[in-house]
Amino acid sequence: MRLHRRRAPNPYDYLPEVPSFDLTSTNITHESRLHLPQVHPSAGGDNVSPQLSWSGFPAETRSFAVTVYDPDAPTACGWWHWQVVDIPADVTELPEGAGAPDGPGMPSAAVQMRNDYGDPGFGGAGPPPSDADHRYYFVVHALDTETLGLGPDTTNAVVGFHLTAHALARATVVCTYSH
Repeated sequence: MRLHRRRAPNPYDYLPEVPSFDLTSTNITHESRLHLPQVHPSAGGDNVSPQLSWSGFPAETRSFAVTVYDPDAPTACGWWHWQVVDIPADVTELPEGAGAPDGPGMPSAAVQMRNDYGDPGFGGAGPPPSDADHRYYFVVHALDTETLGLGPDTTNAVVGFHLTAHALARATVVCTYSH
């Protein structure tokens, strides 16, 4: 059964405007369809976070955060697929697979939150079968503080509040997926 509903708005349209910077990846590109490695096992994928690189952020950046969000999930609050905070300012790349629960290639200071699947780290795309394309916002946030002081069990809404309060700039790549 295909769900009939309107597409959710861009979630960042409701936050204070900040400058943008560049986000690239060897695995994903803006406005493209996600590949099976970035899809959740429940939808036939491998649940591997993509490689991400960023540049052109403000000189006053003290740390970064990475988030992946699906505003088109059939919930009133979307679906958080990944939130990582406290990435040091001298780190400008995460390797493919860094979002695994044990975080290979993740900086030691970084904290991965539980995604909306209930697991720490990256949770791939998993829209309901036969649903329309969902959008996945891969975002790197340049922040004005070295640490947000949050633990891995901090709720996604609280993380979002802190990211908005400390944002200097953000870089965004939006991909789609349906199955």
